[in-house]
Amino acid sequence: MLRYGNLALLILFPVAWTAPLLRAGILPLFRLSEITVVSGFTALIEVDIFLAALVFFFAFLAPYAKTLMLAAIQFGHASPRWLPLLTWLGKLAMADVFLIALYIVVIKGIGVGRVETGWGLYLFTACVLGSLALSIFTMRALAAQQAVGKPAPLGQ
Repeated sequence: MLRYGNLALLILFPVAWTAPLLRAGILPLFRLSEITVVSGFTALIEVDIFLAALVFFFAFLAPYAKTLMLAAIQFGHASPRWLPLLTWLGKLAMADVFLIALYIVVIKGIGVGRVETGWGLYLFTACVLGSLALSIFTMRALAAQQAVGKPAPLGQ
C-alpha cells in the first residue's frame, strides 16, 4: 500500500503544479486571475532569477526527487539509509505551502485586492503532507521488518 501511495504522488504532484493555487484580482468587480505554481514560477523567472531557482528547488525538484527516491527504497533499488534525508526534504517542501499561505494572508490583510484560495493549494498541501507521511510510515515499516529479521520488500 505504501508503494502505491507513493507512486500516486508521481502523478499528483504535476497536477498540483498546474492546478489553480489562488485567484487574485485588483478590484472586486473585475475577473480574478488564476495563479498556479507553474505560472508563478514563470513570472518569477522574469523578475528574480535567484528566487526562481529557490522556488524551483522547493516546489518542483525537492518533492519529486524525494518521491522518486522513496519509490527506489520501497522497491529495493536504494538503501534505506536515505530515509532520514528524504524526511528532511519533505519538510523543506512544506516551506512552499507556508509561504503561499502567508502571501494570501498578507494580501487579504492589505485589502487592496481580492484573493481566493483555489483547489490546487489544497492538492499541493495534501501531496506534500502525504509524501511526508509516506516516508515516516516507510521508516516504521523498515524498522518493524528489521526487528523480526524479515527482508521482504515494503508495501506488500
